[in-house]
This record gives sequence, C-alpha cells and structure tokens, in this order.
Amino acid sequence: MIDLHFTSGPNGRKVAIMLEELAMPYRLITYDIGKGDLLTEDFRKLNPNGRVPVLVDDEPIGRGTEPMIVWESAACLQYLADKTGRFLPAEPRKRYATLQWLAWQIASLGPAHGQAAHFTRYAPEPIDPYARQRFRLEGERLMYVADRHLADNEYFAGDEYTIADMACWPWFNVSWNTQYDKPRETFEHLERWFQQIRARPAVERGTVEPQGEWMRRTDHVGIPPERWANSFGDNFHAFHRKGRE
Repeated sequence: MIDLHFTSGPNGRKVAIMLEELAMPYRLITYDIGKGDLLTEDFRKLNPNGRVPVLVDDEPIGRGTEPMIVWESAACLQYLADKTGRFLPAEPRKRYATLQWLAWQIASLGPAHGQAAHFTRYAPEPIDPYARQRFRLEGERLMYVADRHLADNEYFAGDEYTIADMACWPWFNVSWNTQYDKPRETFEHLERWFQQIRARPAVERGTVEPQGEWMRRTDHVGIPPERWANSFGDNFHAFHRKGRE
C-alpha cells in the first residue's frame, strides 16, 4: 500500500492522477497548511523541506524491508513510473522529451503560475505592482510556449501521454483564478490538450478531492492572520529556522 501525503493544490493532484492512472491502491493522508499541519517534527522526518506531496511505499522498488519515502512531486511521478514501467518511455528520445517537459513544469510553469497567483490573490495589500505584473507576464509567456509546442504535438512529450502531461495539467487547471490578460482558454492548442487530458477518467478521479476555500475564490483573498502565519508568515519561517540560529 502507498500512502500519499497530500493537499489539494496542483502538486498533490499530479501524484493522485498518476496513482489513479495506474489503478494502484493508495491511502490519502490530507493536511491543512493554514492550520500548521505541516509544521511538525514528525512531518519533517518525512520531508526535510516540509512540503507535500510525499509518497510512502511499503512495497518499494527493490523489495527492501523499509518503506520507501519519496518527496517532491516530480520525484514521486518518476518513482511510480520506474516502479510500474508506465508513462515514462524507455526509448531514449521519448524518455528525455518527457523529462525535459517535466523539468520545465517544476522549474518554470509551477513557480511562475504559483507566484502570479500569490501576488494577484493572496499577497497583503498594498500589492507590489511590479511583482504582480512580472509573474503574470511570465505565466502568460509560458502558455505561449506550451501552445506553440502543442500545435505540433498531441501531448507534451510527443504522441504519448506521460508524466509530463500529469505534471502540467493541474497547474493549467488553476490558471483561471489568476486573472491573466490572456487566459488559458484563448490558446487554441493548449486548450485542445487541456480538455483532452481533462476527459480522462483517472484525471477526474485524481481531482475529486475538493480544493480549499482559498483556492476556489476568484477575488483578492484576505487570509486570516493565523492561517497566513502558518502558510507564508512568521510561524512558517520560525519552524524552519528552529535549532539552526
């Protein structure tokens, strides 16, 4: 059995989608970041970076006696692909096409769209206009990159559905609440791909866990002080500095 330590943001959904595609049994262990659920020593033993998702596999690759703990969403996807031989091609060109777009998601798409959403929706007012515009423009640029690529490719890695698609889709799925000047739906080829992935039954099952109120709202969210402190503020930073100052 696999335990998936999870929140309903895009990074957790990537791994839930992969598990559903594989039809593997798993147990979902959910956390509320705003309540400080991740700010514990027990969780830090699972992930020194203190973030979800984390996989704990009690039947690991190599069949060792100790459970395998894998953290960071891209590592979780690759681990499951390696374990099952699915959704990460073995042929070198296709494999590295998949890994390139997986790296693009974790290095570019996720950070840019995440910061665009943060400065549009969560940052305390008055919001720095440069920060908001900087990340919105970069988020839009990346949609142009994806759209241009998908004009000539059915999926991100070519003609085969892979972990690269699973990594990218949840981030494009939350782009609606960032108020881009050019929203995702206006990119013809990106939207074709998006709807194609959305129609997969495993994607529907992997996104059934409801998003938190803060992600569902479209206005500028006034996060209560305690939730802010645990998510972005003093409590969050104090926990990670503990014992190292």
